[in-house]
Amino acid sequence: MLTVSHGCHNLNSGFRLFAGMTVGFFIGLLPHSPGNVRRFRLATRTDLDRAVDVKSAGQPAAPEPTASPLAQAGHNRDRIVPGRAPARAADEESAHVWGFRDSAFQVLPNGSVRLTGSRYPLSGHELPDLLPWTRKVLGVDFAHDDGQASSYPPDVPPPREHPAFLREVRALLGERSISTDPIVRLRHGHGHTLEEMYAIKHERLRRVPDLVVYPEEEQDVSALVDAAVRHDVCLVPYGGGTNVTEALRCPLDEERTIVAVDMSRLDRILWIDPTNLMACIQAGAVGRHIQTQLAEYGFTLGHEPDSVEFSTLGGWVATYASGMKKNRYGNIEELVLDVHVVTPRGALTRAAVAPRESVGVDPRRWVFGSEGTLGIVSRAIVKIYSLPAVQRYDALLFPTFEAGLAFLYELMRQGALPASVRLVDNDQFQMSQTLRPQARGWSLLRRRAEKLYVTRLRGFDPERMAACTLLYEGTRAEVAAQEASVRRIARRHGALHAGEDAGRRGYWLTFSIAYLRDFAMNIYILGESLETSVPWSEALALCTNVKRRMADEHAARVLPGKPLVSCRVTQIYQTGVCIYFYIAFYHKGVERPAQVFAELERCARDEILRSGGSLSHHHGVGKLRQGFLPRIMSPAALEWAASVKRAVDPTNVFGIGNQAADGGAAEVAS
Repeated sequence: MLTVSHGCHNLNSGFRLFAGMTVGFFIGLLPHSPGNVRRFRLATRTDLDRAVDVKSAGQPAAPEPTASPLAQAGHNRDRIVPGRAPARAADEESAHVWGFRDSAFQVLPNGSVRLTGSRYPLSGHELPDLLPWTRKVLGVDFAHDDGQASSYPPDVPPPREHPAFLREVRALLGERSISTDPIVRLRHGHGHTLEEMYAIKHERLRRVPDLVVYPEEEQDVSALVDAAVRHDVCLVPYGGGTNVTEALRCPLDEERTIVAVDMSRLDRILWIDPTNLMACIQAGAVGRHIQTQLAEYGFTLGHEPDSVEFSTLGGWVATYASGMKKNRYGNIEELVLDVHVVTPRGALTRAAVAPRESVGVDPRRWVFGSEGTLGIVSRAIVKIYSLPAVQRYDALLFPTFEAGLAFLYELMRQGALPASVRLVDNDQFQMSQTLRPQARGWSLLRRRAEKLYVTRLRGFDPERMAACTLLYEGTRAEVAAQEASVRRIARRHGALHAGEDAGRRGYWLTFSIAYLRDFAMNIYILGESLETSVPWSEALALCTNVKRRMADEHAARVLPGKPLVSCRVTQIYQTGVCIYFYIAFYHKGVERPAQVFAELERCARDEILRSGGSLSHHHGVGKLRQGFLPRIMSPAALEWAASVKRAVDPTNVFGIGNQAADGGAAEVAS
């Protein structure tokens, strides 16, 4: 869908404090536990998390052709039509915090922290070092049992009803596909920004959708849009609800009935074309289900944002999403071959899909990044790939963040890139150290010996070292070439090899650490992430400038303790990198803390732009960043975008109000 739920990332990119960045020597996140890894793999339905030979893993072997497979295929003769992904009661999502209902960080009576459930490798393990480190880095000696109680659910504003539209929708969809439940309406009125999550726990949202509908077929979507045009109703596409740009927040001045169009029932893979390596997938399909179903037939889409467990294909298109494996498979705009979009002026569709075309201006490209403002994506045709014969993890430890960034630059220049490469600074490296169970006996002795080797014998400074996790995918020859290139270049930059187990743990830690943002909010800590892309030549200066600016702004507001400002590099390109920043501060005693955080976030974004960074790499604009648009686009460019909106949606049916260049001031203190 032209959905406004984010595909990134986020997965909740809210307080993904230091996702996936444990590194081998003295950094064992967990005792090696194949059982834990297996439970996580089944729960999240990801592709592969270890080296695997597809044929030996039970994948059906393709029949030996007696002639060319192209000659035999014929028109669509060999398409595969999968069934619907089975629903699992255990996969129920929480309505007021990130993630699955069975998983959450909690403080134990002894001050340790534990992730509930058994879904992730980290689940069930006691983490004694997390809160002591947090106190140290924030400069506040808070008590572990001094919490800020949530008042969720807040008062939900009553719906603004439109009886004629409701009657028509009931006749169209049936009662089971309509909801006016206040909690359902509330959930469809926000994403996962810190300000939104704070509001539903400690304040309220003043405007939410008045009605939620669940189309089950593509013709339902078309009929809904037609009805909305006739009745002057505002439609808001909804996918996974994971966006971090306030893209789902309803405009306060919208007087019309607002209807959230939840695409979760259009969630099927309609067909797989194994000859031409394409698949047609409905927009409401969730990432983890796409992975699982394609893998059953020996294929992968390869798109794995941090939010892959919950975000949808439609959301990825609507936000210009990027995934952890983009080095091998590309970003979403490189994977999508065609989109079917329902707009107030009719369906945007094409007669056929070709590998490449030169047919003039392609209106489909306006759909990418449109954040629910032009229509609803109902399905897309995407590229698919054979599952990699080999998938292997790795981890490196660098003496400094600067050395790690130099390694990434040379690695990019040399080619043979791993599918995923991520580098974290020292703060995030230290954070990863706290996410490991308490060691005893031989494990404790081994951990001390590893630390001694790294810090004393190799001379790494614990206050400066940085970590890198890598994922190799491909044929055996490709993976061997990737590994050889990485190790050769890493040696030149003083790296220590940390091993496959550390790399695997680090990669999968991404998904469990996403739960930390909401946990931290319970103990008076507000934290959020923001991302940018920047040329190689400006990357280090940008990191330094943002960290300094945040320290200055924190001090100017006389906030408690000191801020945590850390960064990591998550994607690399020929011309530059994507950098994530994590900002957090302790706020007990601070008036209107969410608003204070919003000020700090705007200051950070201002500094990013001053330092040569982009407004966003893959999270999008929404309402959170729309006030900055005049700083990055010319008046003519902004008018072009506005003209497209007026032409496609003249009565503003899709009136969620994202990307309005005059929609919010971006002026911040110098």
